[in-house]
Amino acid sequence: MTGTATTSSTGSAWRNWAGTVTSRPAREATPASADELAAAIRSAAEDGLRVKTVGTGHSFTAIAATDGLLIRPDLLTGIREIDRTSMTVTVEAGTPLKRLNAALAREDLSLANMGDIMEQTVAGATSTGTHGTGRDSGSIAAQIRGLELITADGSLLRCSEKENPEVFAAARIGLGALGVVSAITFAVEPLFLLTAREEPMSFDRVTSDFDELISENEHFEFYWFPHTDNCNTKRNNRSAGPAAPPGAVSGWFEDELLSNGLFQVINSLGRAVPATIPPIARVASRALSARTYTDIAYKVFTSPRRVRFVEMEYALPRDAAVTALREVKAMIERSPLRISFPIEVRTAPADDIALSTASGRDSAYIAVHMYKGTPYRSYFTAVEQIMTAHGGRPHWGKIHTRDAEYLAGTYPRFGEFTALRDRLDPGRVFGNDYLRRVLGD
Repeated sequence: MTGTATTSSTGSAWRNWAGTVTSRPAREATPASADELAAAIRSAAEDGLRVKTVGTGHSFTAIAATDGLLIRPDLLTGIREIDRTSMTVTVEAGTPLKRLNAALAREDLSLANMGDIMEQTVAGATSTGTHGTGRDSGSIAAQIRGLELITADGSLLRCSEKENPEVFAAARIGLGALGVVSAITFAVEPLFLLTAREEPMSFDRVTSDFDELISENEHFEFYWFPHTDNCNTKRNNRSAGPAAPPGAVSGWFEDELLSNGLFQVINSLGRAVPATIPPIARVASRALSARTYTDIAYKVFTSPRRVRFVEMEYALPRDAAVTALREVKAMIERSPLRISFPIEVRTAPADDIALSTASGRDSAYIAVHMYKGTPYRSYFTAVEQIMTAHGGRPHWGKIHTRDAEYLAGTYPRFGEFTALRDRLDPGRVFGNDYLRRVLGD
């Protein structure tokens, strides 16, 4: 398909999901093919405009903000090809993960691992390093087997382990700095079931048994409720079946009423009257009950997230996670902070992607959240000091204050990435203020 992308001469204001970032581009384009995408990029570069693509806006940072050309990939969607011999699927870059998951399930196929939400586009999720939790399976980007990249001069570059491998090594988590991804090829496998076992557990038990809980389960994560000693754990393991999803009533009660409806009310009250947060947290965390259910993988990995928040997440060497979390707990207990959101802890195996938060090391992730509209800087700053003391790497799409100097010290392959950027985008067509901070200029 060839042609000219649908382009408006003046862009409308863009805002991300959390409301933390707004930008007003000079121009917008909605290409329907890789050819139209390339033409839009060439035209913008000729006019001296910088170019960024936005997906669903689920990044909390300004990684997608631009005052130049804003590309909306709404028409770059759908599956191009399913190859059952190589067990791969090639998908257009703007395809939302929820549509990909549903389409794969209809074909009796599945991704190996997922994050806990699936609203993002495939390119947005992979480019920022979106991940779930896994003993053996890594981020969504780690499941990429090939991709198409439109570079600053409008060229289409195909990348894989065999074709342009030096680009493939970096572009799977490219931060939008190397070009615009037009299509991605993922490894897939036969559709499988997961049994989820959710169980309350004390903070001391989870942290004492952390290594054992990881090694014994394919996917382990937990949430700690600040101002309490209570955690909720989730163990997901493959199952031969049969499927036994949560009942309609119990599923609605747990996932909608408690996790979204009641949680919204609690957070609204906590924002208005912070002193109510610790006692509510103690009651709410004790109200959690154990449950076990079995369903197709993506329905177990993901959950609806309707309560809006801001988030910071750091990846640590896995053996530093418990120490760091205990330091966070001690910091909260001696501070005047009142934290209504649980802290989430997940893991991932080492991978070989240059700027992956798990690049070259088995990792654990500690994520902190605050309800939208609640002052968060003092809390995030205190947590960030603990994370950076342990060599933490911030999630590229979540709030942090790190710069290129710090990041070059914690990513051994940082120079490899920036050298590739200099080659593919010497004029910084894909640059913006966020990339200048984290990658340098």
